[in-house]
Amino acid sequence: MLAASRRVEALLADFEPDFHFDPPPPLPVEEFEERLRRVRRECVVAGHDIAIVHTDMIGWFHTSNCYLRYLVDWMREGVLIVPMDEDKPLTLISFFTQAVILPPGGEPVLVEDIWQVGAIGREYADRPGSSVYKTAEACAKLMAGLVGPRPQIACFGDAKSADFFGFLKELVPNAEYVRENGIVDRMQRVRSPREIGMFRAACQLIDTGIQAAYHVARPGVTDAEIFAAFTFAQLARGGESADGYQIGVNEFGTHCGKPYGHVLRPGDIANLYISNVTWRGYNAQTSRMIAVGDITARQELVLSACEDGVKRAEKLIRPGALMRDINNAAFEPFIEKGLLTSPETRTMPYNWSTADDGGPRLIKRQYVRDIDWEAQGRKLMHVYPATHGPHNPNIGHAVGMAGADNSFNLASHNYDRLEEGMVFVLHAQWLEPLSAGANLGDFYAVTKDGFENLSCHTPLSTHRVAA
Repeated sequence: MLAASRRVEALLADFEPDFHFDPPPPLPVEEFEERLRRVRRECVVAGHDIAIVHTDMIGWFHTSNCYLRYLVDWMREGVLIVPMDEDKPLTLISFFTQAVILPPGGEPVLVEDIWQVGAIGREYADRPGSSVYKTAEACAKLMAGLVGPRPQIACFGDAKSADFFGFLKELVPNAEYVRENGIVDRMQRVRSPREIGMFRAACQLIDTGIQAAYHVARPGVTDAEIFAAFTFAQLARGGESADGYQIGVNEFGTHCGKPYGHVLRPGDIANLYISNVTWRGYNAQTSRMIAVGDITARQELVLSACEDGVKRAEKLIRPGALMRDINNAAFEPFIEKGLLTSPETRTMPYNWSTADDGGPRLIKRQYVRDIDWEAQGRKLMHVYPATHGPHNPNIGHAVGMAGADNSFNLASHNYDRLEEGMVFVLHAQWLEPLSAGANLGDFYAVTKDGFENLSCHTPLSTHRVAA
């Protein structure tokens, strides 16, 4: 393994991307002030007395949602208390997980006081109690001087927030708790020009990483080395996360998940599906493919259908365009090539669909030969994906801050129209078990008179490596 890592460093010794990465500065305070003004206004109209925004840690020292960072640019765990009276300051409660070993990621904007709860518990600190309960307790105490005896509280959080808000309800039982995630979700549907600059930077990081992956990809190199090259190149320029969603290789273009030690050989197909490269909390998505030497005619057909699908959809991007029309245009090549009979989401087969009766689908149990996996003492005994079709039954979706849910999908049943400032990925995908697979996509911002392809520094077409 040590020798392999040194080889990657040697392969990257002469690497430089063919474009200049232009990192934008942090968003100005005025942008956060405007966000806070909009949140407060909607809360006031709804009759709320105070807003509570909760974000917790999940794993790998990442926070569970984007609300806290969007409102005050705080990337750690925390509880933000937002009074509706503008003359009362914002208060932040933080440092209540074992991630307190990490320094804070900068300074929260618009916040005056930060309270440290501390991580406790028998195993961690030999102290009784629950950090989550202590956080709710602190929130209840700080909130008491800001609201009346029966407050109406706007709650922002996700499934990770359930325990916190459950404890808060015990401590402040006379309050009415209203889930208001939708306020911030709606605000993130259309992006400001400065926010689009953040997405552009995330795309440039992705393109830099992809160019590095292309630089090292050749027979004899492993999937882990390709992933390492991609990761090193974008992290060295300020990326916040090392994790691409899928960077995997095999002879089918399927089974493409995390690297596991597969050695590139003639006939292999590599999938670089990137969806978690982040610049200051904003992440982008693109997808590229690598073919090593000659591949099958069926694999070439699938690659061409995906590439053509994205290009046809791209032509329709402009303010006012129906999302349905963009989706349907993308699937025209799939219909022409005999892969599909309709672009309609409801009728389309897709890799993660249920069984025909709506129940769970049994994944086929079958031995799949993989010499690199077997060299590690394991065997592949199931066929993934469970059925043929696109990865998703649509052509794309909105992308936002790390941890946010998609605010819309570009699908046949979506009759919404594009608006200037929307950002989204178009990724055409198709997988046939043990046969052929592809995922090709670009990342777009809707402009006043059309679109900008933010992932423009690497071509959409499949990268070819001589065998």
